[in-house]
Amino acid sequence: MAIEIVTIPDLGGAESVEVIELCVSVGDSIEQEESLVVLESDKASMDVPSPVDGAVVKYLVAEGDTVKVGDAIAEIETANAEASAEPAVEVSEPEPVVAETVTPEPVAEAPVATTEASTSEQIALVPDIGNDDKVELIEVSVAVGDQVEEGDTLVVLESDKATMDVPSTLTGTVLSIIAKEGDKLGTGDQVAVIEVASAGSAEVETAVEASEPAPAAPVASTPAPAPAQKPVAPAAVVAPVANDSSDIYAGPSVRLLARELGVDLAQVAGTGPKARIQKDDVNNFVKSALQSGSKASGGAGIPQVPTIDFSQFGETEIVKLTKIQKVTADNMQRNWLNVPHVTQFDDADITDLEAFRKSLKAEGEKRGIKVTPVAFLIKAAAAALAANPEFNRSLAGDGENYVQKHYINVGMAVDTPRGLVVPVIKDADKKGIWEISSDVITMATLARDGKLKPNDMQGGCFTISSLGAIGGNGFTPIVNSPEVGILGVSKSQMKPIWDGSDFQPKLMLPLALSYDHRVINGGDAGRFMTYLVKILSDIRHMTL
Repeated sequence: MAIEIVTIPDLGGAESVEVIELCVSVGDSIEQEESLVVLESDKASMDVPSPVDGAVVKYLVAEGDTVKVGDAIAEIETANAEASAEPAVEVSEPEPVVAETVTPEPVAEAPVATTEASTSEQIALVPDIGNDDKVELIEVSVAVGDQVEEGDTLVVLESDKATMDVPSTLTGTVLSIIAKEGDKLGTGDQVAVIEVASAGSAEVETAVEASEPAPAAPVASTPAPAPAQKPVAPAAVVAPVANDSSDIYAGPSVRLLARELGVDLAQVAGTGPKARIQKDDVNNFVKSALQSGSKASGGAGIPQVPTIDFSQFGETEIVKLTKIQKVTADNMQRNWLNVPHVTQFDDADITDLEAFRKSLKAEGEKRGIKVTPVAFLIKAAAAALAANPEFNRSLAGDGENYVQKHYINVGMAVDTPRGLVVPVIKDADKKGIWEISSDVITMATLARDGKLKPNDMQGGCFTISSLGAIGGNGFTPIVNSPEVGILGVSKSQMKPIWDGSDFQPKLMLPLALSYDHRVINGGDAGRFMTYLVKILSDIRHMTL
C-alpha cells in the first residue's frame, strides 16, 4: 500500500480558486478520473479528478478554502505500489556490559532506546506552479532551526504576473535551506531540508541519550561518553528586505500592493509566520478602514454610498451575491474608474444579412447547428479587427508601450443565472460562419451550465455584448480591460431609410462602440465603425 498526495493541477491562469464541494467521503473508494473535489474560480467551476485508484484517507482542504496550483488537497491510499518510507535514523541497542565487580550507576528514569525511527530528514520541494518556466525566489520566510507546521510559508516566488508562497507540506525543524534569494526555481526543485518527527518524538532525544552504551571497562566512576550530535548551523535571522521600513516583515509584492493602495504597513498587523504581513492583511486593513469611514488610501476620495436600512420602508430580504457577481462588480468599477471611455453610435442595415441567415435554416437543421446573428457579428468584428489593428492592442503595464496582438479572439458576453461571463471564440478570423455558430452554441451552453474553464474565458481581444431580442435602442457598454474596445448591440428594428429617391423599409441594427481613449482616438473608432457597418450591410465583404 502507498499514500498518494493529490495536488491542484494547472488552473489555466487562475491564481486561486475556492473549494465548493468534496465529492467523496473519507474512507470511500475512488477510481482514476473520478471527481475528487469541485473548485470554483471567478467565472467557472471545475472538477479535480483523482489521478489514481484507491481509497480516500483524508482531505487536506475543506469546503470554502481557497487553494492554488500545487496545493495538496487529499491523501489517497493506493494498492498498486508498495509503501516506501524515508530511511530511519538507526539507534542501535547497546552491547551488554559484563561487569561482575562493579555495578554501573543507573541513569535516572531514562527511557530505553529502541530501534524504531524517531525522526527523518525530508526535502521540501516546489509544488506544481502551473507552467514549465522557472521563477525567481524573492524571499526566504524561515531560518535554520525554525519549527514549521504544515502549510507555513517556506519561501516566496515571483513570476512576471504574480507572487506565490511555497508552503511546507511537512511539520518539523528546518535543518538547512537549499535555495536562496535570487535563485530561479521550478516545479520539483528543492527548497529546504526538514527534520520530521514521528509519533512519540517528545521522548526521542532523551531516549537517544540514555541508550548510549556504557564503557566496556568495569569502572563505575567513568562516565559514559556524550552522544555525537549533528552540527547545526546557527539560526540566522532572516530579515526581509525593506524598501521603506526595515522593521516591517513583508515581502516585495506586499510592499508594492501597500504603496499602490497608500497603506502604511506600520499600521497593519501581520498574520503570517513570525507576524509576516501578507496581501490579505493589507486588503483586510483597507476594507476595515473603509467600513469605519477612515481614509485608508490616498485615492480619488470618492465619497461612500450611505448605508440605508431599507426594512423601515417595507419587507426586505438579504440575498448573497454569487462569486461571479461580486467579481463582475469589482471589475466593472475598476474598468470604469481606470479607462477613459468614449462611446460612438451607428446603425447597420442588416436586411440582406438577416435574409441570408434565415435561408440557412434548412441546412442548419441537417448539420444540427443553429445560426444566430451573434455568429455574423463575431465574424464581422474579427474582420474589422484585422482591418483596424489599433483595436487589437492593449496598453502595457508601464504606460509607455502597447502590446500589438497578431491573433484575433472575440469574446461574447453571456447572461447566466450566476452572473455575466465572457467566453472567448478563438481565432475567429480563421473560421467560417458554421464553425463560429457551433462554437457559440457550445460556449453559451457551458456558460449557462456553469462548466466553463478558465482557459475558455482568456485571451480575448475584443468583446461583443448583445441584448438581442431583449430590446432597447442602445446602451453604453464598459470596456473589458485590458481590451480597448467593446461593441454593444441592441434590438434591430424596421425603419424607413431614404435611398435617394424614396424611403425603403430596412432592418436596422443599433450599434454602440465603447473604446479606451488612451489607446484609441476618434479617427480610429470612426474607421472601425464604418468598416463594421459596411460588412454587416453587405456580407459579401466578409469574403474579401
